[in-house]
Amino acid sequence: MDLTLRLLLSVLVGFAVTALLSRPVIAFAKHAKASQTILFYVDKHEGKKGTPTMGGIAFLAGVTAAVLVLGRHKLAIVALCVTLGYGLIGFLDDFIKVKFKRNLGLKAYQKIIGQLGIAAIATAFCYTSGAIGTAVRVPFTEIYLDFGWAYIPFCAFVFIAMTNAVNLTDGLDGLVAGSGSVYFAAFGIMIAMAAVSAADDGMTVLSEEYSAMGVFAFAFFGALIAFLWFNSNPASVFMGDTGSLATGGAAACVAVFSQNALFAPIVGIMFVVSCISVILQVLHFKRTGKRIFLMAPFHHHLEYKGIKESKIVSCYAVITLVAATVALIAYTL
Repeated sequence: MDLTLRLLLSVLVGFAVTALLSRPVIAFAKHAKASQTILFYVDKHEGKKGTPTMGGIAFLAGVTAAVLVLGRHKLAIVALCVTLGYGLIGFLDDFIKVKFKRNLGLKAYQKIIGQLGIAAIATAFCYTSGAIGTAVRVPFTEIYLDFGWAYIPFCAFVFIAMTNAVNLTDGLDGLVAGSGSVYFAAFGIMIAMAAVSAADDGMTVLSEEYSAMGVFAFAFFGALIAFLWFNSNPASVFMGDTGSLATGGAAACVAVFSQNALFAPIVGIMFVVSCISVILQVLHFKRTGKRIFLMAPFHHHLEYKGIKESKIVSCYAVITLVAATVALIAYTL
């Protein structure tokens, strides 16, 4: 099948399955009283109390369907398994919150152990895979930097950082789905270009692996676009940790498996902003007893500055689009 057609079909399959399943998932969540508990100090979100959660199940089903139909190759299958593994951790976290009607699900050490476990498995796969290896492309150059044994902690860090950064960003209606869809589209284009380049060089097996990873990335793009229909402000459903941790794991996979991990902080700039704003807030507060931001992550600071939620979500998506364009230019140089 022609690569362009295959990638377009992956978008459609991801979109269609997610769109079809979202309403049943919402209905089931309402019936099961699986609603989001709002943190007491996020008083601006009091009106969101009772909104169904775990909507990430719908778009994960969309991505799974697309990969099983159009991307049955090792890289894409492993990426899907890693993504679903992180989704399972998020599901357990969401389930405990819903079951016990509280905002604290899994304990912090339980979540980090689970995340580290999956990161270790993914890292071992990358380190031993002939299609990935220990080299990483440096943005704005054609240079590939070989990390050697240092690739092991580097790769694990990328997975832990991305999953938590995306999870922290999931605080406004449509924020992760909007910025995330742009992120996956950008990496899908990079991976598709790599697939074409490998085919031109006669590396048929590698080209097929990259093509399947392109299916994975574009399926995520289509699925998140469909989910936005239900998750945009005012949200009918939240993705929950089920969706945000899985999205973070998938974001790491498309970057690492394509040897483009150093492009992730560029395309995912707003995920980085969320993570850094929390780190700075905590460190500064512990040192001085004062806050840098009105509330962290940064999108909550903007809320308390009086900026409307929909405006913040739009700005995050636009900034991600600009950053993605810069990354694509850097990739083609």
